Order: sequence, then C-alpha cells, then structure tokens
Amino acid sequence: MEKYLYLILNILTISYPLIRSFEHRVQYAKKWYALFPAIIITGFFFLVWDHWFTIIGVWEFNPRYLIGIYIFELPLEEWLFFLTVPFACIFIYEVLNYFVKKDILSGFAKPFTLVLIPFFFLIGIMNLDKWYTSVNFLVGSATLSIHYILFQTKYLGRFYLAYFVSLIPFLFVNGILTGSFIDEPVVIYNNLENLSIRILTIPIEDTVYSMTLLLMNLSIYERIKNNKTIQTVKSL
Repeated sequence: MEKYLYLILNILTISYPLIRSFEHRVQYAKKWYALFPAIIITGFFFLVWDHWFTIIGVWEFNPRYLIGIYIFELPLEEWLFFLTVPFACIFIYEVLNYFVKKDILSGFAKPFTLVLIPFFFLIGIMNLDKWYTSVNFLVGSATLSIHYILFQTKYLGRFYLAYFVSLIPFLFVNGILTGSFIDEPVVIYNNLENLSIRILTIPIEDTVYSMTLLLMNLSIYERIKNNKTIQTVKSL
C-alpha cells in the first residue's frame, strides 16, 4: 500500500478544489480556459528542470513510495504534481479573491518584491557551487522581475496572500515528501546541492520553488484572462 503514497498525496491535493470547482460563487471551472494553458506551459518548464536535476543527482525519488511508472526518468507522480499543486494553489487564490474583497497586502507587495528580487539574486550568485540553491533563487528572482515588469503590483498583493495561505498545506504535503511524518523521504535531496537549512525536513529552497511555481502559473493565468476580457470588450 505504501507504494501509492505519492499518488494518494496528488489525489488528496486536487480532490477538494476539483469538487468545489463548480460551486456557484467562485465558479472556478469557468476559468479553466486560462488555468490549463498556464499549468501546461509552467509544467513543461518545471519538468525540464526536474528531469535535469534528477539526471545530475540533485535529488532522487524513493521507489518505496512510487507505483513504478516513469516518463523520462521522472515518476508519474512527479508529473501529476505539476498538475495537482498549481490547480489547488490557483483555487486558493480565486477563493481568497472572492471572500477577501480588500487587497490587504497591496501596500506590502511592492517593497517586499523589490527586496526579494535582489535578495534572491544574491543568494543564487553566492551559492553557484550548489545547484538547487543557485538555480532556484536565480529563477525565483527572474520570475518576480518578469512579473513585476509585466503587471507592476496589480496582482502581487493577492499573490502573496495566496502564497502565504498555501504554505499551510505545503508544510503538510512537503513534510511527507521529505520525510517529516514517514520512515523515509519520498524525495531524497543531495545536501551538497542545497543550503542544508530545513523547516522540519523541508529544504528552505522548496519555499522559493513553491513561490516560483505559483507565480509563473498565476502570471500566465491572469494574462490569458486579461486577453479574453479585452477581446470581449472590443467585440461589444
């Protein structure tokens, strides 16, 4: 039964957001036209990254918790991760947009972002000998920069709120994947390639990885929604 653990985590991650997608208030399903292209584009980027890091030994996957189906050296469960996690995180974003009418982090978003961009860049440059740290922080800095150039602060306050809330399930899911609550980790990290700073058993880099994954999905998602709104207005 333990070989289904990672698969079960994926199912649990997406199950509630999927069931509630047709709820009449948030109407998440009506936004799938923007969601799934964002997931596919972002997922392609992260799967290439994942494959590369698996090949060079930055991390590996414990076969004890996998069903044994691999595509390009990555377990099927890892492919599903880049569907289920963004699906759930954008759902959190939309639910918060509906129920929290005020952008409560709008004043915080710009200065925080302008601090994070150079901070992430410096951490990446200072740790070029560690693949996960350097690539993770440099990609995080680049993603924040591109989002800021494209959108300024239009979505950043809402993004940070969704990200901070998503850290709650993140700690649970990633805690399991990295071995906090089970005998062995599902994902085994090479500590020579990271800072060896952990939250429970979660590498600190994973928090930035999660931020980048959510922001990249969100940027594409909102761009597609904006384009449809503009086209609708022009057709009136």
